[in-house]
Amino acid sequence: MMVHQLSKKEASRHAIMNSPQMVAALVKAMNNTSDLETTRCAAGTLHNLSHHRQGLLAIFKSGGIPALVKLLSSPVESVLFYAITTLHNLLLHQEGSKMAVRLAGGLQKMVALLQRNNVKFLAITTDCLQILAYGNQESKLIVLASGGPGELVRIMRSYTYEKLLWTTSRVLKVLSVCSSNKPAVVEAGGMQALAMHLGHQSQRLVQNCLWTIRNLSDAATKCDNMEGILQMLVQLLSSNDLNVVTCAAGILSNLTCNNQRNKVIVCQVNGIEALVRTILQAGDREDITEPAVCALRHLTSRHPEAEMAQNAVRLHYGLPVLVKLLHPPSRWPLIKAVVGLIRNLALCPANHAPLREHGALPRIVHLLIRAHQDTQRRASISSNGQGSGYVDGVRMEEIVEGTVGALHILAREAHNRAVIRGLNGIPLFVQLLYSPVENIQRVAAGVLCELAADKEGAELIEQEGATAPLTELLHSRNEGVGKESYATYAAAVLFRMSEDKPQDYKKRLSVELTSSLFRDNQNMPWSDVQPPGFEDVGHMMPPADDSYRDQMYQPPHHDSQGSMHSNDMNRGYEHQIPIDSMQGLDIGSQGGSQYGGMENLPDLGPNAQSGDLNFENLESSLPQQSGNNQGMPWFDTDL
Repeated sequence: MMVHQLSKKEASRHAIMNSPQMVAALVKAMNNTSDLETTRCAAGTLHNLSHHRQGLLAIFKSGGIPALVKLLSSPVESVLFYAITTLHNLLLHQEGSKMAVRLAGGLQKMVALLQRNNVKFLAITTDCLQILAYGNQESKLIVLASGGPGELVRIMRSYTYEKLLWTTSRVLKVLSVCSSNKPAVVEAGGMQALAMHLGHQSQRLVQNCLWTIRNLSDAATKCDNMEGILQMLVQLLSSNDLNVVTCAAGILSNLTCNNQRNKVIVCQVNGIEALVRTILQAGDREDITEPAVCALRHLTSRHPEAEMAQNAVRLHYGLPVLVKLLHPPSRWPLIKAVVGLIRNLALCPANHAPLREHGALPRIVHLLIRAHQDTQRRASISSNGQGSGYVDGVRMEEIVEGTVGALHILAREAHNRAVIRGLNGIPLFVQLLYSPVENIQRVAAGVLCELAADKEGAELIEQEGATAPLTELLHSRNEGVGKESYATYAAAVLFRMSEDKPQDYKKRLSVELTSSLFRDNQNMPWSDVQPPGFEDVGHMMPPADDSYRDQMYQPPHHDSQGSMHSNDMNRGYEHQIPIDSMQGLDIGSQGGSQYGGMENLPDLGPNAQSGDLNFENLESSLPQQSGNNQGMPWFDTDL
């Protein structure tokens, strides 16, 4: 007890910490005694020493960390406080402490402490967990095995103390990039618990909650009770904070991926208008426009409100800006998303003329030619064992497929077909029938099917030598399931090309088409199914959007080279250098730090007695932050 009192005075405190034998004796006494008062005084002394660089080093070298971790099971509240705050100081400022705490079983003990109800104690404990789990997969798995996700979600639901909510959200953000923890957090109701705080006045809390939801969102596409989250996200698109807008758009993109219910909800809360406005205001900020476009792409297909959404994009003046995004300086990931969205918008006949008038057709054909030339060049390079099929994380074959698919739908309208013919696209479409990529063959046959509806188109297709590859595709249905669409498109083009042929030729073709497409009913002639002129070809064609499933938004990635894209579509984010980082700070200086100097860290004071602990001074052991983080990115990949 006398040593504890001495440690509260600066001169004697320095004498103690400069005596390795004294510190070792304190650790030994604390570790071996069964007397609660001795334990309390020894722990309090170490706590006072931990406010200084030399004291931290002395505790670490004396094996103090295992002894302090052991005290995390103490029934005495003051002992618990001394232990957790001393460990917190060690984790923040003493090299090697994180590994020592992990080896001593500290993670399991700290997760167990989450069931306590003192908010300031919990804030320190959760910050320790964040420091230990950050960038360390083994620690994340230990937190999971100890039941951490459920306890952390419960804290987010149960408390209002901002510092605790903030530190807890930081732990959840770290866990949200772990593929094992992610479903556990979602199943514990993490999405809903985090969303409770999206309207909080604390900007740092809102940002942490948003980015954690973003990381979790690709695992939450099947969650129920998402109405409140989706409505809040649509509202957040109007935020003046670009980080918030970026994140909200990315979450909306993921939550509307292959989820009809979520798509309908977003449409009903004016999500289309909000997303179009977001794109209009974002300019060339692709970290905003790309996820917003991806969300619109999901919302304009394969759900009951899709047609309304397709019209709404036009009615809210979205078509001009979308066509503009097909031009430089847009990068390939954004272009790919815009092409897919335009394809969906073209499913609405009312969009055909406006898209044409805004110049969509020549730009899409230009992109197709560029992408096709790139695939040919790369194929030549790769034959020599060089090169990669990706540009900014996008395969050029995907651009070819997407652009031809968009032209396929746009070609349903006669004026558009005339424009496409005038752009000399038919020779390339015929060439693509030979593509080794089956989906490219399919969309090429599809656009040729539409272009052949006009006599001029059918003649140009035949002049380009399409009969041979189309005949081969006609028989491709024999090669396996899924080939029927190829054969149907091919049959439609061949039939339309035969309009001016002699009757004998048309009869032989009809027999061949019947044989290929209706082997199960040889008595049904092709001409009975597809009348001359092929005006109702649509009812034989596969649904135009069957092969276009929603794709999870691939979020931006900022690396040292400034690249915004990663090839890992499911990769989550956590700070590489966290905002308000509590790690790696210079203990001897306050420069650039959110902490006061080590010499000024608070003591409990002389009135701190066992069972009557004053936590008010704990505030200063957590960083004070204004919440203004505009000067630096608040997300990065977990290394």
